Amino acid sequence: MSFNDRIGEDLKKAIKDRDQVRTSCLRMLKASLKNKQIEKGRELTDEEIQAIISSLVRKNKEAITEFRDGDREDLALKEEEEVKIFYEYLPQQLNQEEIEKTLREIISELSATAPKDLGKVMKVAMARMAGQAQGKEVNEIARKILS
Repeated sequence: MSFNDRIGEDLKKAIKDRDQVRTSCLRMLKASLKNKQIEKGRELTDEEIQAIISSLVRKNKEAITEFRDGDREDLALKEEEEVKIFYEYLPQQLNQEEIEKTLREIISELSATAPKDLGKVMKVAMARMAGQAQGKEVNEIARKILS
């Protein structure tokens, strides 16, 4: 079963179960996937679908921060629920130690020594950790290691 089929089945189940948060979240995901599919003019690969889901997770995390800064805890909690739902469709996320270990391996492979090598490190790191870590977190850890 492809990602697209799985998302469709989960949406049907959420509608039947009257789970409003999951239903709205999956509808938003389906709309994003459909828009990207129309843009590309072909079916999306599982990797492309994961990239879209990662993008939605990143946007929701930014929204959580903004809502908390604006003292809107109710909206922040709603966004957190959506993030949890999106994570169900991504591979197991790496923790900070695993990201750091992978980055140290990449840095030694590339013989990177200074912050100016960050671009090369990030290119390889994001290819290797695709869908398993958010780019912002990887970037922060890589900067810390290289400096």
